[in-house]
Amino acid sequence: MYEYIFVETSLGGFFTEPKHRETIAEYAKDGWRLVQVLPTNYNGHGKPEAYEIIFERQAKE
Repeated sequence: MYEYIFVETSLGGFFTEPKHRETIAEYAKDGWRLVQVLPTNYNGHGKPEAYEIIFERQAKE
């Protein structure tokens, strides 16, 4: 059995650097495995602005 965690994030903007790599590395250190990245919010031009990063790991029984 697996457990899941959902982390909402932005992948940066015009003047900011994306933080997704740091987020993924941080959760990987705790045993989480990246499953998928889903866009959740879009701007008026159809470009994704916010994302949900989904992680899983073996459930502790």
